[in-house]
Amino acid sequence: MGSVKQVQVTFDCAEPERVARFWCEVLGYVIPPAPKGFDSWTDYDRSLPPERRGAAFACVDPEGAGPRLFFQRVPEGKVVKNRVHLDVRVGTGLVGDERLAALEAERDRLVALGAKCVQVLRADEYNESCIPMQDVEGNEFCLD
Repeated sequence: MGSVKQVQVTFDCAEPERVARFWCEVLGYVIPPAPKGFDSWTDYDRSLPPERRGAAFACVDPEGAGPRLFFQRVPEGKVVKNRVHLDVRVGTGLVGDERLAALEAERDRLVALGAKCVQVLRADEYNESCIPMQDVEGNEFCLD
């Protein structure tokens, strides 16, 4: 039996802080406290060599239940579909039109934050409704 107790999800991106702050809004996550000896993450960032400034950012579930999200700057842009993506659960316990309305309301909220709606997949006999989306840098995720 493995001993892993926590999982971190890492995103490659161009602007780590921007993408982290987007996901904070989506998930209700928060920015963790700055490292010891620093009053803020800005102070910490200023202590780094110029080439490392702004290179990474993180956010965490304030209740400690969800995984830590880590965002790291990479030089290349996104070129293909993500092999792994987040599913953001919305309207759990709702069915039919009520569930779809909850999904669409959340879609509208996230679009206002800078997300892009890819399409709306309506429920059929095999699948629930879901809304494939992209975050502020084009990383895929689903509202379901």
